[in-house]
Amino acid sequence: MKKKAISVLLTAAMLSTMLTACGGNADTQAPADTTAPADTTAEAPADTTAEAPADTTAEAPADTAVDTADEGKVLNIYCWNDEFKRRVEDHYPGYEKDASDQSKGSIGDITVAWNITPNDDNAYQNNLDETLLNQESAAADDKIDIFLIEADYALKYVDSDYSMPVADLGITDADLANQYQYTKDVVTDSNGTLKGLSWQGCPGVMFYNREVAKEVLGTDDPDEVQEYVKDWDTFYETAATMKDAGYKMVSTVNDTYRVYSNNVTSKWVVDGKVNIDENISKWVEDSKAMVDAGETTTAELWSDDWSKGFYPEGKVFAYFGPAWLVNFSMAADQPGSIGNSGNWGAATGPQGFFWGGTWICAATGTDNVNTIKDIMLKLTTDEEIMTDIVIKDDDFVNNKPAMEALASGEKKVTGEDGSEVEYSSKILGGQNPLPMYCAGAGSIDLSNLSNYDQGCNEEFQNAMKNYFDGNATYEEALELFNTAIVEKYPELTVE
Repeated sequence: MKKKAISVLLTAAMLSTMLTACGGNADTQAPADTTAPADTTAEAPADTTAEAPADTTAEAPADTAVDTADEGKVLNIYCWNDEFKRRVEDHYPGYEKDASDQSKGSIGDITVAWNITPNDDNAYQNNLDETLLNQESAAADDKIDIFLIEADYALKYVDSDYSMPVADLGITDADLANQYQYTKDVVTDSNGTLKGLSWQGCPGVMFYNREVAKEVLGTDDPDEVQEYVKDWDTFYETAATMKDAGYKMVSTVNDTYRVYSNNVTSKWVVDGKVNIDENISKWVEDSKAMVDAGETTTAELWSDDWSKGFYPEGKVFAYFGPAWLVNFSMAADQPGSIGNSGNWGAATGPQGFFWGGTWICAATGTDNVNTIKDIMLKLTTDEEIMTDIVIKDDDFVNNKPAMEALASGEKKVTGEDGSEVEYSSKILGGQNPLPMYCAGAGSIDLSNLSNYDQGCNEEFQNAMKNYFDGNATYEEALELFNTAIVEKYPELTVE
């Protein structure tokens, strides 16, 4: 098994494209090139979210701290942006920042070393792979202890000897009983062994510009706006109305892609042959019509053109995404942005979907087992800490009781005036989106996902851009896709 794992990682390190996926778990996650670049992940200011109750921020008593006496003296954490770092800094009891070095911190007498390599051009995985290949021979203080993964390439690491079963850390099924099942399915290997945990759940919704909704639709009420986007036919009727009023319905055709791809009825690859599901074809048809009508663009996700709609002058009505998108990637920390002004709203949209998420894996060979176990349990199972993440960071977390209590209003938070109020998001104009997220998280279907989803999704979108822009016929764009897929996955056949 070790030789097999090394071979897989060596191959991945040498290839310029990624061998993806989580067996049955990949195509519904953001591929590497659709992950926000480092400079788009600035932390939202405190005034964009409801204030946390005082009792949820207290440091854990000393007698509950993890025993680090027999642990290694350096905890090396590999990740692609600073999101997990911020969660640890802000929510893990006893973590201390290093005032002189932002890449360091401490937990008791353990030095925490953050190795952050952006996803651009597969750099994160390349760096991780190279380091894991030398894990066995590395000095104790140089070994990777924790590394983070996304579902699109989860199987590459989950189905190898380089990730530890969480049971080997001493984490039990009972500890994880309140987590959403799909978040465990994503990081379960082909033998049924759980290899990682996530603090997030990532069901998606449609975020809409409230001011545009009031101007064009006459209302910004989420339930009423939903009636204008309740199914795809209605959505495209509204797109024409938005176009007539001078607005793009969505910033780019790629904004709707994941909604379609999450609702396919067949896998990308069936019996070794590439298969284009009817819903993917429908995305092409609908997107081409929108582009030709001037209702959207073909801009790349994360590009400057795509992000113009984060500001009123960008004249974009809606974006599709989970909580992390509107709170982490849509300029909520920037004065003048729609999020900073609290002018986004959230509606369910035409179909449910999910996108993204980050999983914590323990690296085989770590000498910080107790510390990793404690970090995993506190950040992914501790209801009080996870509630605090929602309140302070506007995230949606992987804990059903915490989410349901905040969604229903049973759990109160401290408002700006010190009174006890129901949770709401300032970025969303005081709306509580958690009921929508809870409903979405409970209905995520992973049955039509395959090991090839990331590559197929990426190459299909890249090829179809030529068609949308008028630089190729559909048949020519499809041939470009077929060529790219066979180059990336020589073992596959195409029509």
